[in-house]
Amino acid sequence: MNSSKKWQHICLAFAVAFTLNLSAQVQSQVAVTTGPSMTEVKVDRATVMLVDGNDLVVKTEDGRLVHFANVSESARATVDGQQLGIHDLKPGMILERTITTTTTPQLITTVKSVTGTVWNVNPPDSVILTLEDGTNQAFKIPSGQKFNIDGEMVDAFGLRKGMKVTATKIVEEPQDMVEQHKEITGTNPLPPDPPADGPLLVVLVLAPDPAPADSAAPAQAPAAAPAPDPPAALPKTASPLPLVGLIGGFAVLLGAGLRGLRMRA
Repeated sequence: MNSSKKWQHICLAFAVAFTLNLSAQVQSQVAVTTGPSMTEVKVDRATVMLVDGNDLVVKTEDGRLVHFANVSESARATVDGQQLGIHDLKPGMILERTITTTTTPQLITTVKSVTGTVWNVNPPDSVILTLEDGTNQAFKIPSGQKFNIDGEMVDAFGLRKGMKVTATKIVEEPQDMVEQHKEITGTNPLPPDPPADGPLLVVLVLAPDPAPADSAAPAQAPAAAPAPDPPAALPKTASPLPLVGLIGGFAVLLGAGLRGLRMRA
């Protein structure tokens, strides 16, 4: 067995035998940087088609049938101002689900530092340090890791047994914090419209005319005038004497006029 493999086995043995609580020996600091949040609102509408126990079938606006199985008893929908459960839903109700998603970007920076004396090093993979409490701890060396030795920064190949070193590891991890808020509202179905070709019944109520103050009974409409009788024929026993008398009177007046003219002449 060559010396390289020998030291690898030794490092592994120390890593198993001297595993310590890193919180007591390794100093760790975490900083969180938050960016501006973005909010997205999605609204889905559907009509209740069937409620069977805790199963719900709805029809979406694009005509798809969606089946929700085993809806929780605690699920609530606000329909016309009332809180309704799964058993209160009726076919024809229109449900509206509003999902508000808020996404906040974060950058989590973790800084870990450890100080100890080099007990053994296997560059560039691992190093065993004797910590301040006298115990040994094996550490895996990250790629590109630098060690501070009396103010001078060296890599794993610059480490020697007995050197007192301080190592700092900085890890930046971006992640998104996502929060969702769901709200379900709804409305009862509207009453159906009458058929387009069906008859409509219109009732018109007219108020009666007010009766006169001094009349106890309402005024009656005047009776229709009777049709005129045909003209009666003159009786055959009529006498011509009035006509004779009229002609005689006219002759007397004429004679008186002529007499007056002669006297003037």
